[in-house]
Amino acid sequence: MLHTRTTAAGRRRRFREALASGRLLRVPGAVDPLTARLVQETGFDAVYLSGAALAASLALPDIGLTTSTETAAHVQRICRATDLPLLADADTGYGEPLNAARTVQLLEDAGAAGLHLEDQTNPKRCGHLAGKTVVPREDMVRRLRAAVGARRDDGFLLMARTDARATEGLDAAIDRAKAYVDAGADSVFPEALADEGEFAAFRAAVDVPLLANMTEFGKSPLLDARTLEDLGYNIVLYPVTLMRLALGAVEEGLRVLAAEGTQESLLPRMQTRSRLYELLDYERYTAFDTAVSQGDPPPGT
Repeated sequence: MLHTRTTAAGRRRRFREALASGRLLRVPGAVDPLTARLVQETGFDAVYLSGAALAASLALPDIGLTTSTETAAHVQRICRATDLPLLADADTGYGEPLNAARTVQLLEDAGAAGLHLEDQTNPKRCGHLAGKTVVPREDMVRRLRAAVGARRDDGFLLMARTDARATEGLDAAIDRAKAYVDAGADSVFPEALADEGEFAAFRAAVDVPLLANMTEFGKSPLLDARTLEDLGYNIVLYPVTLMRLALGAVEEGLRVLAAEGTQESLLPRMQTRSRLYELLDYERYTAFDTAVSQGDPPPGT
């Protein structure tokens, strides 16, 4: 009731098993713990913390301004509220290889099931914007080796993201992915592929679990889950979808409230008080508190 009843090790094990199952895992991004609980309730396989969404929630652009400790704190809050495995966006590791090593241990401690590190230079940029640059392949290999060496739980997934498609071309991105796997990456996230053919080419060339990023308004086409599963992808990511939906609704609600001077017409669009209380598990908190106050064993113990 008060927090998830599953352990981080258990969630990591389930995530690894699901990745090995051959089916496509559907993973929406959640900005906060309550959204993560909705993701779980709706039946998705895992939850994601996007670096872009975390930065935006702090009213910051996605240019490397957030820190490893801010990310770890948010991961911990989300992992408290859901039994789903959480995959975290760790940007470039927030600095040099030693920083990447520390980031791995911080996110392990916070309860994440895994993270991805990218091969952009510092400060990084959103992967679907022009002007990003990547570090030499050898620098990213060192970054990954540091991450592998710092990992204490072998169940913790280390994913390598490459942004090289936009700067060096598809073949170079594939070559980098192979080098990253050789350096110890468990899976690969090829960012900003241009079409279905490129997704297929990457799958044919790289023999580890692959992630497809289906972010809106980006460089990649929005392929549906059936297509991605047929292509052999293991994870489909919807990193900022829920935040964009929420902010769109907030903007529209503010316009209506300003124009009409009342929220009356907005009521049908709102989550009700009773539904919110149900999602928060209000009744079980009350039952827990009542039992303890009366000297009885708390429910679930």
